[in-house]
Amino acid sequence: MYKRILLAVDGSDHSLRATGQAAALAKAMDGAVEIAYVADFSKSKNAVLHSRGRSELDLQRRKQLLPAEELLKSEQVPFEVNILHGDPGPAIVSHANAHAFDLVIIGSRGLNPLQEMMLGSVSHKVLKRTECPVMIVK
Repeated sequence: MYKRILLAVDGSDHSLRATGQAAALAKAMDGAVEIAYVADFSKSKNAVLHSRGRSELDLQRRKQLLPAEELLKSEQVPFEVNILHGDPGPAIVSHANAHAFDLVIIGSRGLNPLQEMMLGSVSHKVLKRTECPVMIVK
């Protein structure tokens, strides 16, 4: 049922818990996971200014993905990594809808109801706009 799982990660504890759920589902369903990390435009400018070049910037991004990759490797779940660019919510939605995933798994940032109403969360945007089922992991 869930053969193609898109796992959105940002290096947070929430995304690591989401990785655990993705690993369990992919293993049970004999599926595979695509890890998506979004290089956020609003943060990229600052990252580029403080890095010593493209290779250091790529290394910083890969460090945020490493815990998710290690967890999937340890569970022997096939995966690939895709670095997207743009605003996280729309980038994840666009990628998920364009590539016909069976499920999107994303961690919750843990906003309270007022913060979510005022700011909007990436997970809420993904939930509302993605054409496939979405699992939000707390």
